[in-house]
Amino acid sequence: MENERLDNLVTLSREFGREDRGWAILGEGNTSTLSGKGTYYVKASGSRLGEASREDFTEVNLKKALEYVAQSSLSDEQVIHALESIKIDPMAKLPSVETFVHAVCLSEGNCEWVGHGHPESVLSILCSEMGAKPYMEHIFPDVVVVCGRHFAVVPYVDPGFKLAQAVSDSLSKFKNDHSCAPKIIFLENHGPFILGQSHTDVINTMQMLDKWSKILITNHTLGGPRYLPEHESNRIEERLDEAYRRKRILESSE
Repeated sequence: MENERLDNLVTLSREFGREDRGWAILGEGNTSTLSGKGTYYVKASGSRLGEASREDFTEVNLKKALEYVAQSSLSDEQVIHALESIKIDPMAKLPSVETFVHAVCLSEGNCEWVGHGHPESVLSILCSEMGAKPYMEHIFPDVVVVCGRHFAVVPYVDPGFKLAQAVSDSLSKFKNDHSCAPKIIFLENHGPFILGQSHTDVINTMQMLDKWSKILITNHTLGGPRYLPEHESNRIEERLDEAYRRKRILESSE
């Protein structure tokens, strides 16, 4: 089971790193999954998602990672020491700088799989003056079905330790406001974190987000998006037939 999970993490990573997708290049992006024994696998620092193999993932201690996130501050040197100290195998590669963010998502995001990329389409919006604002309303129903009705947003924060704390705060607020966790966390000037129940759930969500982003960009060359009324977006979220379709999509992803 553990080997299958690691193999699925490799599959997720390679899909995120496909050159034709434009979701991540070089050493960009990172992925993770719970291992089921108080640890999780996360991409090693500098590894290429599109060329990922089992050896490109490091198993780390979830509880210890969260203990570091709970500290008030860490210097750059202390962060490196922390990343080394949470490795299960001391000889394993240094885990990604976003390892602490993945720990927060896996423990507070009601998910078992996480994918983080820097898609050209999404960054074109998140790096604009509008930031994540264009994503706060919907333009077509399938986005609501696949990506969710609401999303968490984090203004730009230094990647790594500080970002993990900001993501934790954002998740806490989101769950207080909506009584559930989001499927997408938008990091402005950085990229999205996708929270999923399976490796293909993460891929499906990013696919729909990529499509949505490309349409939004085109909308702004044609006078701007024509957003659905709020009550219509809420209706899609609450419809029983759409809930069934969402369930079928999720089941086919497992």
